[in-house]
Amino acid sequence: MGFLDKMERRFGKYAISGLMKYMVGCYIIGYVLMYACPRSLSLLSLEPYFILHGQVWRIVSWLLIPPSTSIIWAVIMIIFYYQIGTALERTWGAFKFNVYIFGGIILTIVGAFIMYFIVGGAVMTAGLSTFSTYYINLSIFLAFAVTYPEHQVLVYFLIPVKMKWLAIIYAALALYGAVVSGWPARVAIICSLGNFFIFWALTRNMKRISPKEIHRKQEFKRKINQSSGYTSRNGTITKHKCAVCGRTELDDPNLEFRFCSRCNGNYEYCQDHLFTHEHIK
Repeated sequence: MGFLDKMERRFGKYAISGLMKYMVGCYIIGYVLMYACPRSLSLLSLEPYFILHGQVWRIVSWLLIPPSTSIIWAVIMIIFYYQIGTALERTWGAFKFNVYIFGGIILTIVGAFIMYFIVGGAVMTAGLSTFSTYYINLSIFLAFAVTYPEHQVLVYFLIPVKMKWLAIIYAALALYGAVVSGWPARVAIICSLGNFFIFWALTRNMKRISPKEIHRKQEFKRKINQSSGYTSRNGTITKHKCAVCGRTELDDPNLEFRFCSRCNGNYEYCQDHLFTHEHIK
């Protein structure tokens, strides 16, 4: 079992079912605030400078900021991400999906604070809008593409494209953005992709690639090979050995060997003794 499988057995009962509904609810509240009081969004962004100076609500309030200012495009994207997020939750289970989403949120917060302590408050205050749910949604998309690589979607409602190809394009654009953008954007991208790779590592059984396990498999294979062969007179391991005369394929490469079905056991004989030996009962 993977690490998350073990954790799920202990803490799975605490998972939030239907997490995507709450995420969509946060976006709806954000859009209401955007159109009712646009200036209020500046009080919600993830900015460690203000968090450390008393505005602690920003640790979670940034989740309310919607991913797009275009209401039509936002509705399409919200419906799309709700569908793929719900599908992932049904496939993985509520606990693993919770870990994946909250892992992305925590890494984003950690990345924002790292940039704050490195760059400084004034610079970060101007650029922290980069730390948003956009890259968390990107990680959801990548996770769905890996889980269902052959699933097709209609791009612009017309062009059928498999998820694996869209994932490659999205990943390439993210990497390009990490190269050409400033460090806030780079850290945000690294956090979202880091969450993707960390989650996949936690869901795998890493014991099978540990040095101890590899050594155990090599020893087991060596012993199996030894036990399945025979030792000739000079100590060489052979595949065949006559139970009567003791000859092997090393004595004569033209010798043929067969097992006797009438002997009680796995006894092998060369062609000279296959029909002339005394059957062992």
